[in-house]
Amino acid sequence: MRKFILVCHDKPESFELRAETRGEHLEYIKSAGDRILLAGPMLDDQDRSIGSVLIIEAEDLRAARAFADNDPYATAELFLETEIRPYKV
Repeated sequence: MRKFILVCHDKPESFELRAETRGEHLEYIKSAGDRILLAGPMLDDQDRSIGSVLIIEAEDLRAARAFADNDPYATAELFLETEIRPYKV
């Protein structure tokens, strides 16, 4: 297994969509179990969520991309862009 960092930027003014989808997103993250090494929101100057950062374990970049693409936030089209890079501790 390799580690990958996912940096997901929300679309502008998407606070409501994030809030509506949060429960499904959290269940998705929990269902991944130990493959999630770190996960949490990025915040703006007013402590509002503007994106997500995750460090996950996956077989390869294709599996990491599939994980990102199946996140309920992604399927709800919350993200403007998602960057996925191999990561090393």
